[in-house]
Amino acid sequence: MKIYISADMEGITGVCHWDEVDHDKPSYSYFQEQMSREVAAACEGAILAGANEIFVKDAHYSARNIIPSYLPKNVKIIRGWSGHPSSMVQELNSKFDALLMVGYHSKAGSGGNPLAHTMSSSKIERIILNDRPASELLLHGTIASKYHVPLVFVSGDFGICKEIRKINPLTITHSTMHGVGDSTISMQPELSIMQIKKKVEKALKLDMKLCTWAHPNKFKLKIRYMKHVDAYKASQYPNAIMLNAKSVIFESKDFDDIMRFILFCI
Repeated sequence: MKIYISADMEGITGVCHWDEVDHDKPSYSYFQEQMSREVAAACEGAILAGANEIFVKDAHYSARNIIPSYLPKNVKIIRGWSGHPSSMVQELNSKFDALLMVGYHSKAGSGGNPLAHTMSSSKIERIILNDRPASELLLHGTIASKYHVPLVFVSGDFGICKEIRKINPLTITHSTMHGVGDSTISMQPELSIMQIKKKVEKALKLDMKLCTWAHPNKFKLKIRYMKHVDAYKASQYPNAIMLNAKSVIFESKDFDDIMRFILFCI
């Protein structure tokens, strides 16, 4: 069984402030270790379920956060950013049996996490995909649907767990925290690690095909930027249309085009 794990940091247990996910800040090292341990727990759960090949994508900020030595020996880790449009699921393809997401977070414009955002916390107010407010889970889950790879497990804040349950209620979730204003209410870190391991094993022993999304045949992307100048620049992309001073629309029948637009325009 070949498994892909995409790992972010803003949904890791205990996180409540940007300093905690910024490698230049003193508080980062603790949460770097917690992220590494939660990803390792997901790997261990996958191995117990029968996985013999696991790819992990470090998908936060520099993509150099997970401590590689914390991971089991049969894990390959993708560090850094290649520049490929698949971004947080780089190298994912139809040969994988399942996708897992660890440490994911609520979408831009929502209140589920003080660190809620989609792709950029400094440039983007909101992203809409096919009339649905888009999270990083929705964008990268749609890439997985192109390859018919089921998204079987998601850990992160309450908001992102609620979102995936609306998309597919059969996906196993693990809520690490609940955002309240600029605070978070989090579970105990050791308990969180134990539950991730247990739930991943469970998720990979179920009928995973039931967690496969239908892949749409056309896509309409709307991005609202924080600044007019960023929207204006994005509107210069081929076939992009400026909707208003801060919003741009881009449409395509190929989701690779959508992710390519995001790559170059965010």
